[in-house]
Amino acid sequence: MARVRFIGPEPVTVPELGSHEVQPDEVVEVPDARFEGYVCQPGTWEAVEEPRSPEPDQTELAPLAKKTAARPQKEN
Repeated sequence: MARVRFIGPEPVTVPELGSHEVQPDEVVEVPDARFEGYVCQPGTWEAVEEPRSPEPDQTELAPLAKKTAARPQKEN
């Protein structure tokens, strides 16, 4: 999980964090996939700890779809 600091002037309730009330200058953990959604608001949030990149051997790849070769069309 990534971490961000709330730099707003008043407490806010963040539904994504289980309706947790975040206080000014509080550091909270956010899902790695949502990190950019917080730090793109520089007047409200600042990055503390960026998401870790997955280890190369732990990266899960989706299997490729199998395709068959196209058959030539028959001429009548």
